[in-house]
Amino acid sequence: MILPEFDAIRHPSRCIIVDMTTTSSAEIAAVLRPLDPAYAPTPLLDLPKLAAHLGVAQVLAKDEGPRSLGSFKSLGGTYAGLRALARAAGIDLPDLLARQPAGQPTLVCASDGNHGLAVAAAARFAGATARVFLHEGVPQARARRIEAEGAEIVWVAGTYDDAVDAAAAKAHQGTGILVADTTDDPNDLVVHDVMAGYGVMATEIREQAEAAGHPRPTHVFVPAGVGGLAAAMAAGLAGWMAAPGCVVAVEPERAACLAAALAADRPVRVSGDLNTSAEMLSCGEASAPAITLLRRHNAQVMTVSERKLVTAPDILAAHGGPLTTPSGAASLAGALTARRDASEAQDLGLGADSRLLILITEGALAL
Repeated sequence: MILPEFDAIRHPSRCIIVDMTTTSSAEIAAVLRPLDPAYAPTPLLDLPKLAAHLGVAQVLAKDEGPRSLGSFKSLGGTYAGLRALARAAGIDLPDLLARQPAGQPTLVCASDGNHGLAVAAAARFAGATARVFLHEGVPQARARRIEAEGAEIVWVAGTYDDAVDAAAAKAHQGTGILVADTTDDPNDLVVHDVMAGYGVMATEIREQAEAAGHPRPTHVFVPAGVGGLAAAMAAGLAGWMAAPGCVVAVEPERAACLAAALAADRPVRVSGDLNTSAEMLSCGEASAPAITLLRRHNAQVMTVSERKLVTAPDILAAHGGPLTTPSGAASLAGALTARRDASEAQDLGLGADSRLLILITEGALAL
């Protein structure tokens, strides 16, 4: 499936095509799967005990823990990093991976942990180098995983957004190629590549649900962060879900950047230390391309409390789901919040006959 929103990026003033990204999800998967068997489709789980707990007709869970590097980020960051290196070298991806040319630029990015890991893997696969900017709140266990992929770590005081600024400044000095998963430029090629990589999940979900004979979900709950994953799901599942076809991006109340961006119709930086148990979602500024897609597909956004985020992994595990983190189970925290709040449930058209799809975006972190 080709997502039409990712078909072409146009020059904003002259309306000419400057780069084509018509690569289908199947073609992206075909690039990634030879690199690691764990790029195979991840499980789509039917969780009847969790459905009963929530009081809905069905809960399907897309489990990204078995994915390469342990999270969905390996689809976007690795693919975008490889495409960036191929563009710089003037060759296609198969040639890049086969030749691993000398003298390649360094891939530069900021991360809460998983995106940096994915970009570091891209550099390793291509025979290049990576430099990952981490803010001081990133756990050492996540930093060690990035270093194990061969990347250099640069520690930045402050928040994730401070790390984003530092990485961009360093890349703009000509020291490497920025492989960000967020931007204030709606036409940023690399960020569109990241979201296109995430679109592989949407294709897998559609194919797996159809193959298993599951009724199509009425609602999908997605952890928000800067909004790229939610945007990719909104685009990739558009027209396929059953009515009301509601996509809900879930973010921590302490890092509610997506709600602020959608209210302002542009990225705005929220204040505060962004300190949340959902570490992978501690983002203070949403991504402009994601905002565009989320608004186009009428996606909803909701904030959840720290209590819901902290307890969601245990509730998931107790009702037949996989082990994960508060970040990975943020979608369930959103579903629990919405189901227990009559006003929220009414706004979302959520009831006893609803069929939910929740995205479990990472496996449990080994400390």
